[in-house]
Amino acid sequence: MTDLVQRDELGAFLRARREATDPAAAGFRSGPRRRTPGLRREELAQLAGLSVTWYTWLEQGRDISVSRQVIESLARALRLSGPQRAHLFTLAALVPPSAGPAPAKVDPLLERLVRELFPKPAYVMNPWWDLLAYNDAYAELLGGLDQRSADERNILWITFAESRGSGLFVDWLGEARSLVGQLRVALARYPDDPRGPALLKSLLNSSEAFRELWDERSVSGFTAARKELRHPRLGRIALDHLKLSDAHDEKLSLTVFLPAQESGSE
Repeated sequence: MTDLVQRDELGAFLRARREATDPAAAGFRSGPRRRTPGLRREELAQLAGLSVTWYTWLEQGRDISVSRQVIESLARALRLSGPQRAHLFTLAALVPPSAGPAPAKVDPLLERLVRELFPKPAYVMNPWWDLLAYNDAYAELLGGLDQRSADERNILWITFAESRGSGLFVDWLGEARSLVGQLRVALARYPDDPRGPALLKSLLNSSEAFRELWDERSVSGFTAARKELRHPRLGRIALDHLKLSDAHDEKLSLTVFLPAQESGSE
C-alpha cells in the first residue's frame, strides 16, 4: 500500500509541475489551441528524452522502475527548484542529490543558543561530525578542542585517532560502530561533498580500528541513547543526548547532553 501511495504521489507531483511549466519558456508555442495548461505529456517526454508511453505510465502511477538518470532528466526539463528537485527524488525512492559542500559557518542565533544552553554540553555539527560551534561545557567534556586544528575538531577523528577518544566512552566499540555506520550513510547521501571522502581517507590512514569497522560495511542511523563516559576530572558520568536538525539547513544539527535520569523520575 505504501508503494502504491508513493507512486500516486510521484505521478501527481509530475503532473502538477508539468502543468505549471510555461511552454514558451521550454521552447514550445503557447497558442490559443492548447487545451491543457503547461506542457503536454509528449512535450515533457521529448525534453527529458523519454518515450511518451513510458512517461504516461509514470504519471499514471504504474509499477515501473525509475532510474536516477530519468529523474534527473525530468527535474532538469521541468526546471525544478532545489527543494522541488529533492522532493522528486524522494518520491522516486532515490537518495536526493547533494546540494554541495556543507557551509563552514553557523547562523549567529544558533551559536547563541549553543552558548545559552550552558552548563549543559551542546554543539553544532555537519554530516561529517565537524564541530562548527560548541559551548564551554562540551569543550570540557572532550578536552582541548580549541587547541585542535579545524580538521581535527571532529568527533570521528577524536574517537578513532586520539587516545583521549578511545578511553572516553565506556562502550567505546558500540559508539564507534554506530559512528562508522552513520558515516557510510552520509557518504551515500552527500556524494558531491568533498569533505566526506577526505575524512574517510584520513581515518583509513590513521586508525586500524576504523579500518576494521569500515570493512564490516554496516549502516546505522542516529538514536537518542544514554552514553556513559569516563572523564578524567568528572569521573564516570551518564548523559542522555538529543539531536535536532536545523530547519534552515538540513546539513546542520544541534546536539544537547542532559544529565541522565532514571525512567519515571522528575
